[in-house]
Amino acid sequence: MFASRSAGAALPLLLRAGKHLEPLDAGLARETYRDALYAALTAGRLPSGAQLPDVAEAVLGAPPGPRPGRDDLLLNGLAVVATEGYPAGAPMLLQALSAFRAEAVSAEEGLGWLPLACRMAHNVWDFDNWSVLSARLVDLARETGALSVLPSALLLRLSNRVFAGELDVAGTLAAEAMTIGEVTGSRFLAQYGALVLHPWRGREAATRQVIEAITRDRALEGEGKVLTATQWASAVLYNGLGRYEEAYVAAERGCEHPQELGLASSSMVELVEAAARSGRPARAAETARRLDEMARAGGTDWALGTSASARALVSDGPAADALYREAVERLGRTEVRTALARTRLLYGEWLRRENRRADAREQLGIAYEMLSDMGAEAFAERARRELQATGETVRKRTVETHTALTAQEAQIARLAGDGLTNPEIGAQLFISPHTVEWHLRKVFAKLGIASRRQISTALLEGTGATA
Repeated sequence: MFASRSAGAALPLLLRAGKHLEPLDAGLARETYRDALYAALTAGRLPSGAQLPDVAEAVLGAPPGPRPGRDDLLLNGLAVVATEGYPAGAPMLLQALSAFRAEAVSAEEGLGWLPLACRMAHNVWDFDNWSVLSARLVDLARETGALSVLPSALLLRLSNRVFAGELDVAGTLAAEAMTIGEVTGSRFLAQYGALVLHPWRGREAATRQVIEAITRDRALEGEGKVLTATQWASAVLYNGLGRYEEAYVAAERGCEHPQELGLASSSMVELVEAAARSGRPARAAETARRLDEMARAGGTDWALGTSASARALVSDGPAADALYREAVERLGRTEVRTALARTRLLYGEWLRRENRRADAREQLGIAYEMLSDMGAEAFAERARRELQATGETVRKRTVETHTALTAQEAQIARLAGDGLTNPEIGAQLFISPHTVEWHLRKVFAKLGIASRRQISTALLEGTGATA
């Protein structure tokens, strides 16, 4: 039901099954509650019936599993977050994630537990474990042919790569998710992949199109996460475009229900920037304070760096300068390149307003290069305009790497460049080897190359990539 229809439809079935299993098999009961928690997080608030707190209460009241350890720690940590608040449960989740990374996981365990572990890594701002575990999950789902898990795995991985600033890689994963969705009938997860990607590229028309598709999907009707996700996407888009009033309205709606975690927390980040830039300093300061409480509970560099950047936006003078420097330093120790690039952009904008033009040029120049290289076009254009305002002459870079190959061509090209044969590529993408060969002939023509050995070099040189 989850894979073919929606999380909200699956949630009550899973919760009832977990309760029936409790007296029969404690381990199976907890595995079922695990899936119910994942469904509750995916659906968000619902107009009626079971909700996340209901599943959390069931988890906390259930007998422990046969092997108390990381599994129970993960479940109980999330249940405590849902019932007692983020600061109470976040340390438990971080401990569980470290155990999942350090300890061996069988194929069966991985397919069952890694989706929730990856989701929690995002929720507690643990980027390293999110990166490692999401890559492990995708590989496992592909190797075992677990089509009910693969769309979720691809979404978790592509979201991670977006935050890492690898928008082209994320685009390839989104294309794969769309292919799998068409095969399995689970298109809504593929649509969410596009929803994560398009705003960062600054594509307003594409973002609006996918938002409309998701909100029109009858299977998702009534699921609160639809509103949270689409409003977060709008807030990222409009902050990038410098349309702060629109970003503020979207971000306010995106973070209305913080218990949904994930993109609700990310909407708070967008809200601080939009509120500060649209003349609402009190609202920005209040949200920055809430972010700081979460950051201190987890203590990761991603969380603390994000908090420092948010607090810098609502500070003045030496305090703001010190906070921006802290944010750059902390985020520079992570792979969250989108957050680092945006912080350098904000710092450069602040420095320019402080009339420190030489310092502003340094930060803005780095931000412009980073954002341009990522393909974050709207944010890059913001940095370019700010650089020009400092008196710097800046040539607008064309984003030619996003126009040569279609999404499927780029996906096939990358797999071929990684050494996969045509049958292997076809098996992964659910197309025939002859179709792969046909696409590769088009790839060779567009990239101006003659053999598979040249593909990786051509893609790195930017002569072609995803549409």
